[in-house]
Amino acid sequence: MKRKTIIGAILAIGIVGTGFAFWMMWRPEIPVASQHQSAGRESMDRGRRVVEAGDCAVCHTRPGGAYMAGGLPLITPFGTLFTTNITPDRETGIGEWSLDAFERAMREGIARDGHFLYPAFPYVHYRKMSDADIADAYAFLMSVDPVKYTAPENHMIFPMNFRPLVSFWNLLFLHGEPLQPLPDRSALWNRGRYLVEGAGHCSSCHSPLNLIGGEKSSELFNGGVVDGWTAPALRGMATAEHPWNEDQLVAYLTGEVAEGHGAAAGPMLPVSLSIAQMPAEDAHAIAQYILDLKKTSSEAPLPPCISEPKPDAVALAGASLFEGACASCHGSAAPMRVIESRPALASTSAVTAESPRNLIQTILQGIPMSTAAASHYMPAFAHSLDDADVAAIARYLRNESCATRPWKDLENTIKSIRAQEQQP
Repeated sequence: MKRKTIIGAILAIGIVGTGFAFWMMWRPEIPVASQHQSAGRESMDRGRRVVEAGDCAVCHTRPGGAYMAGGLPLITPFGTLFTTNITPDRETGIGEWSLDAFERAMREGIARDGHFLYPAFPYVHYRKMSDADIADAYAFLMSVDPVKYTAPENHMIFPMNFRPLVSFWNLLFLHGEPLQPLPDRSALWNRGRYLVEGAGHCSSCHSPLNLIGGEKSSELFNGGVVDGWTAPALRGMATAEHPWNEDQLVAYLTGEVAEGHGAAAGPMLPVSLSIAQMPAEDAHAIAQYILDLKKTSSEAPLPPCISEPKPDAVALAGASLFEGACASCHGSAAPMRVIESRPALASTSAVTAESPRNLIQTILQGIPMSTAAASHYMPAFAHSLDDADVAAIARYLRNESCATRPWKDLENTIKSIRAQEQQP
């Protein structure tokens, strides 16, 4: 009798385990939506603002491609992903998706046909959004022009190319419910929290990731690296050595020049241009919430800044290169400095940061022309300056900013950035 009980228990465990394994690897398909009811103008207008807050076009519109048609490559430690078509095309987009299918994707990371979406799509944050915002975003996306386009195949390394493994990732990181306002905080602060932690998914870029690509919960908003650029820490910005105030941060977030800090570039530039399309009070809400984020580390204070560049050969070479390549726009007498109260480069966040990555990337890649922020344009110098030239300019500007804290391993950082840019 005892033996039968043990065998029965083993069989039961096996059946439950097998069922759980199948559940982990598969989700049911949601029926095709036969027809979409046209949403009201107010719902679509609200949905447009939600989509802007979620940076949907930033990822789902490739350079030169159609709006929301996908195809943008996302380079991850596990391979290259290509964003999908989220226009209402019924063959290659999400035109067959019902609201239920769309909501499941936003909250659980499961496509209409049941396959797992990679967490580069930030559903771990979108699940914190309200039902109304998700429904409005769906209404807006179903109103854009349908585009027939299929993104290239993903190039993921083994075993990450086996999508069901994402289910185990979800067990670890897919938690939380729609955010509820905190009664002891202002409406503006709560709105900022909702945008930053929900649709804006700011911590997905501005936090360090663990070995399997999950945000380190103990280091949220402590900074990360995205596409070779530094996504700086958002904690302690109000009390930093070069502090930010609300007006400066709002200007930066909306694609303008922040007095004393500079303007957005790299992956943050399209995000800032997207935020600029949102209501002005949303940018203030985001800024207010971010400036309230306190540092979580107890690191020793940095030595004081000394504005005395070292008069050695390297510094002189950097000064000469700066005068030839940069001073016409960034020199103290340059007309461009008058526009929008542009700060001296030595005081910008790219130069005063702990890492030289953003300064190097800006020198190499420049800032592309944009009709939304035409004055931000900067030509790329990747082909006209070699590694030694870039290092000399970076060292010169760093010395101008703070001679006691030179960047370490500058040359190798430049080489690694160039190598990453040359990858297919």
